[in-house]
Amino acid sequence: MTTRIALATCAALPDLDPDDAPLVTALRDRGLEVESPVWNAGDVDWSSYDAVVVRSTWDYTEHPRDFRWWTQRVAQASTLINPAQVLTWNVDKIYQRALEAAGLPIVPTIWMDPARKFNARAIHTRFPAFGDFVIKPTISAGSRDTGRYAADETPSRALAIQHVKHLLDAGRHVMVQRYLKQVDTVGETALVYFDGQLSHAVRKAPLLEGPYRAGDTDGVLYKEEVMTPREASEAELALGQRVVDALPQLVPGVEQPLAYTRVDLIPDDQGNPVVLELELIEPSFFFEQAPEAVDRFADAITRRL
Repeated sequence: MTTRIALATCAALPDLDPDDAPLVTALRDRGLEVESPVWNAGDVDWSSYDAVVVRSTWDYTEHPRDFRWWTQRVAQASTLINPAQVLTWNVDKIYQRALEAAGLPIVPTIWMDPARKFNARAIHTRFPAFGDFVIKPTISAGSRDTGRYAADETPSRALAIQHVKHLLDAGRHVMVQRYLKQVDTVGETALVYFDGQLSHAVRKAPLLEGPYRAGDTDGVLYKEEVMTPREASEAELALGQRVVDALPQLVPGVEQPLAYTRVDLIPDDQGNPVVLELELIEPSFFFEQAPEAVDRFADAITRRL
């Protein structure tokens, strides 16, 4: 009997993101039947698949409650990769509090809860006094609903207040983070791990250039990223491994190693790496920059069948 694999995607990408095309080929070369069902389509029999791998489900941030429910349903019907408890833990960027509590360095962050009913003055007092800063919702992806502001410019701070109020009024939790300026020259470093082992690293060019503008990202799954191969520094490798090693303590019930993990790092003002994102749901793996990584991921999947 043929082993069937689902690479879950979203309606906007019924044939998956082009970066995943080599993965489909690699899995089929291993004798597997591969399909790409839409995660929230109502007519998919998930129990018909031997495993479901979460790939380009990039609209899940618009339906986080449905996505959490979907992970539980699929986990009962098939083998879900990564496990459901990992996916649900990673939906909301409030997970970064757990990283910080575990002694892992993150970007300095102020958290704002819509239940607090912040007025404009209270919002203003939570912005940094100098430098640039970033506002984003805690559930988001692809730099959607995110803006960059200048702390020492009154018009910019006014736009930032409007941005925060817009998010809070919609019932969304908000993060206010310092913009660490070395990212403008160094960029981000994305470390990709399969089965807990480092596969490759890439450089992501900076994306944020200005304030949030309503409607700019309507219908946009993600902003285009400029990627190049990168050789990670010793400090980046050490921090990335610390994050991977900490996952069993951070996520109850997780079994190490995970099939895949991506750790995104940026330098702080002293040049030391800090965690910007921990991607455990549907990260891009940038196979174009590291073609040899396709087989490593395909092997990690087949080992779980």
